[in-house]
Amino acid sequence: MPQAVADVSARSIAELVSLAGRRAVVTGAAWGLGKATARRLAEAGATVLIGDIDAEAAAATAAELSAAHGTRVLSVHMDASDAASITAAADLAVAEFGGIDIWVNNAGIPLHKPLLDLTDEEFDRVQAINLRGTFVGAREAARRMIAAEIPGVIVNVASLAGLRGIAPGQAAYVGSKHGVVGLTKTMALEFGPKAIRVLGIAPGVCLTEKTMHLASLDAEALKRIPIPGIGGSPVGRLGVADDVARVILFAVSDLAMFMSGSTLMVEGGVAA
Repeated sequence: MPQAVADVSARSIAELVSLAGRRAVVTGAAWGLGKATARRLAEAGATVLIGDIDAEAAAATAAELSAAHGTRVLSVHMDASDAASITAAADLAVAEFGGIDIWVNNAGIPLHKPLLDLTDEEFDRVQAINLRGTFVGAREAARRMIAAEIPGVIVNVASLAGLRGIAPGQAAYVGSKHGVVGLTKTMALEFGPKAIRVLGIAPGVCLTEKTMHLASLDAEALKRIPIPGIGGSPVGRLGVADDVARVILFAVSDLAMFMSGSTLMVEGGVAA
């Protein structure tokens, strides 16, 4: 079994950040943070499989990134609430790329609704996608990494909501993301001896296709939104998807070789 935490002190920065020859899967990557992550991984030299429930948008993103970066980028329809769908995506990555070195669990959904009004079905759907989808994705990736006897990296995209209560009305989402942070810790303990690093990422509020309308609001309107970070941050602006994607690139690269089990906050200092 390869050594997961080799001493890379003698290697150059260019070598450490390069993903040439690595094979990556990014879930929920047709848009937003997932797309930004897939773009940075492809730019660093990885071949990438984009999994998303929006198959048409995923295919368009794959074609765009492949043309832009000269690396192989494929897409697959993937429903993060369906274990069979996630398993099929993992199988496709192995069939097309020959294996999996990097798996980024990014797919997720928000839900803002007071706890007393939440139905069982609404709560369960958020957990199925955000928490169970992360569990299944990591499990299937790790199984294939271990079988191939190659070192690997799994990144679980949590949220600042995985570390704080955030705001009223976030029970389902906060519960799911706290679960992701906990899973990241136990995965690191279980998979470390198998040469697999596991890291979590906790973004704050980021401008994406789904939240871009926030950029058009004035400062006072932003302050009235009851979620920490919406009204600004110590660094003076809201985050963008690439702010998080660059940290994910760091996490999956050999620059982060001695890191596992941590959840890295990328929130502009809001949690300070």
